[in-house]
Amino acid sequence: MIVTALLLVFPFCLATAAFSDLFTMTIPNRVSLILIASFFVVAPLSGLGLPAIGMHLAAGAIVFTAGFALFAFNVMGGGDAKLLTATALWFGLNESLLFLMTDVAIAGGLITLLILLVRAQSNTILAIGLPVPNSLLLAKKIPYGIAIAIGGFMAFPSSPLFITALESLK
Repeated sequence: MIVTALLLVFPFCLATAAFSDLFTMTIPNRVSLILIASFFVVAPLSGLGLPAIGMHLAAGAIVFTAGFALFAFNVMGGGDAKLLTATALWFGLNESLLFLMTDVAIAGGLITLLILLVRAQSNTILAIGLPVPNSLLLAKKIPYGIAIAIGGFMAFPSSPLFITALESLK
């Protein structure tokens, strides 16, 4: 049951955040809260010890501090900072956090370029009748929750919780 929660909750929350950010340019607080609460339920039950859980909390605190600073300087949205913090909590303070941040940065750069290209060609896209959300065409922001979700999906197999779940299946 713990393995099922590990393999479903994290990806489902990231997918929900990505779709919400794409269509509404907001990430519901409940997505980040579910990720945080489920971490505190799943981590001890999956065999992570207190020192490892402490390292996960440290990762979340570091990412929250950086995200809060970026939000304060109007570089990142509040929902993005909260989602990134909750995601970092699942990865802990190890090489998988670096992998997550690298994947998020790469995905974010590619998505930003794609969205800017779509916005530059918005008249053509509208004339052709391609189904593109209005929020994507009209907003001045970039829905970075999509990049966080993609980075999370790419990095999840290297996360300590995923590795622990695989080991428990053996």
